[in-house]
Amino acid sequence: MDAKLVTERYRASQWMEILRDRKESSLSVDEYCREKGISRHAYYYWQRKLRNAACTELAKQDKMSAPIPTGWLQLSSTASAGASIKVEVSGCHIDVDGNTDLGLLKEVCRALRAL
Repeated sequence: MDAKLVTERYRASQWMEILRDRKESSLSVDEYCREKGISRHAYYYWQRKLRNAACTELAKQDKMSAPIPTGWLQLSSTASAGASIKVEVSGCHIDVDGNTDLGLLKEVCRALRAL
Protein backbone atom coordinates (compact mmCIF):
# COMPACT_ATOMS: atom_id res chain seq x y z
CA MET A 1 0.00 0.00 0.00
CA ASP A 2 1.18 3.52 -0.78
CA ALA A 3 2.85 5.23 2.22
CA LYS A 4 1.13 8.54 1.44
CA LEU A 5 -2.30 6.87 1.50
CA VAL A 6 -1.52 5.10 4.79
CA THR A 7 -0.37 8.40 6.32
CA GLU A 8 -3.51 10.20 5.14
CA ARG A 9 -5.79 7.48 6.55
CA TYR A 10 -3.92 7.53 9.86
CA ARG A 11 -4.27 11.31 10.17
CA ALA A 12 -7.94 11.10 9.24
CA SER A 13 -8.56 8.51 11.97
CA GLN A 14 -6.74 10.69 14.51
CA TRP A 15 -8.82 13.72 13.57
CA MET A 16 -12.04 11.71 13.71
CA GLU A 17 -11.19 10.89 17.31
CA ILE A 18 -10.43 14.56 18.02
CA LEU A 19 -13.76 15.64 16.52
CA ARG A 20 -15.65 13.01 18.55
CA ASP A 21 -13.79 13.96 21.71
CA ARG A 22 -14.63 17.66 21.23
CA LYS A 23 -18.30 16.85 20.66
CA GLU A 24 -18.46 14.66 23.77
CA SER A 25 -16.64 17.29 25.85
CA SER A 26 -19.44 19.83 25.26
CA LEU A 27 -16.77 22.55 25.05
CA SER A 28 -16.92 25.12 22.28
CA VAL A 29 -14.45 24.61 19.43
CA ASP A 30 -12.39 27.59 20.64
CA GLU A 31 -12.25 26.31 24.22
CA TYR A 32 -11.41 22.76 23.14
CA CYS A 33 -8.67 23.87 20.74
CA ARG A 34 -7.13 26.16 23.34
CA GLU A 35 -7.22 23.39 25.97
CA LYS A 36 -5.68 20.77 23.65
CA GLY A 37 -3.22 23.09 21.90
CA ILE A 38 -4.84 22.57 18.51
CA SER A 39 -5.07 25.25 15.84
CA ARG A 40 -8.69 26.30 15.12
CA HIS A 41 -7.80 26.38 11.44
CA ALA A 42 -6.54 22.79 11.54
CA TYR A 43 -9.67 21.71 13.43
CA TYR A 44 -12.03 23.25 10.87
CA TYR A 45 -9.86 22.07 7.95
CA TRP A 46 -10.11 18.45 9.09
CA GLN A 47 -13.77 18.75 10.01
CA ARG A 48 -14.55 19.96 6.49
CA LYS A 49 -12.25 17.35 4.91
CA LEU A 50 -13.83 14.46 6.85
CA ARG A 51 -17.38 15.66 6.17
CA ASN A 52 -16.63 15.90 2.46
CA ALA A 53 -15.12 12.40 2.50
CA ALA A 54 -18.18 11.08 4.36
CA CYS A 55 -20.52 12.68 1.82
CA THR A 56 -18.54 11.23 -1.07
CA GLU A 57 -18.59 7.77 0.49
CA LEU A 58 -22.31 8.01 1.22
CA ALA A 59 -23.00 9.04 -2.36
CA LYS A 60 -21.15 5.91 -3.55
CA GLN A 61 -23.10 3.69 -1.14
CA ASP A 62 -26.37 5.42 -2.00
CA LYS A 63 -26.13 4.20 -5.57
CA MET A 64 -26.06 0.61 -4.32
CA SER A 65 -28.54 0.82 -1.43
CA ALA A 66 -32.29 0.71 -1.06
CA PRO A 67 -34.22 3.95 -1.54
CA ILE A 68 -34.94 4.29 2.21
CA PRO A 69 -31.94 4.05 4.57
CA THR A 70 -32.05 1.54 7.42
CA GLY A 71 -33.72 3.00 10.49
CA TRP A 72 -35.76 5.53 8.51
CA LEU A 73 -39.54 5.62 8.36
CA GLN A 74 -41.55 6.05 5.15
CA LEU A 75 -44.14 8.79 5.60
CA SER A 76 -47.17 9.28 3.40
CA SER A 77 -47.14 12.36 1.21
CA THR A 78 -50.55 13.74 2.21
CA ALA A 79 -49.17 17.05 3.54
CA SER A 80 -50.46 20.32 2.17
CA ALA A 81 -48.39 22.32 -0.32
CA GLY A 82 -47.10 24.86 2.24
CA ALA A 83 -46.36 22.32 4.98
CA SER A 84 -42.88 21.83 6.34
CA ILE A 85 -41.20 19.70 8.98
CA LYS A 86 -38.09 20.08 11.09
CA VAL A 87 -35.59 17.23 11.14
CA GLU A 88 -32.89 16.89 13.80
CA VAL A 89 -29.87 14.67 13.20
CA SER A 90 -26.89 14.68 15.58
CA GLY A 91 -27.97 18.02 17.02
CA CYS A 92 -28.29 19.73 13.63
CA HIS A 93 -31.69 21.08 12.60
CA ILE A 94 -32.94 20.93 9.02
CA ASP A 95 -36.16 22.51 7.73
CA VAL A 96 -37.80 20.42 5.00
CA ASP A 97 -40.72 21.29 2.78
CA GLY A 98 -42.33 19.87 -0.34
CA ASN A 99 -39.65 21.43 -2.57
CA THR A 100 -36.71 19.81 -0.76
CA ASP A 101 -34.60 17.49 -2.92
CA LEU A 102 -35.04 14.12 -1.17
CA GLY A 103 -31.74 12.74 -2.47
CA LEU A 104 -29.85 15.69 -1.05
CA LEU A 105 -31.74 15.42 2.25
CA LYS A 106 -30.83 11.75 2.50
CA GLU A 107 -27.13 12.48 1.87
CA VAL A 108 -27.05 15.33 4.39
CA CYS A 109 -28.74 13.23 7.08
CA ARG A 110 -26.41 10.28 6.51
CA ALA A 111 -23.36 12.54 6.69
CA LEU A 112 -24.59 14.11 9.92
CA ARG A 113 -25.35 10.71 11.46
CA ALA A 114 -21.78 9.61 10.67
CA LEU A 115 -20.25 12.46 12.70
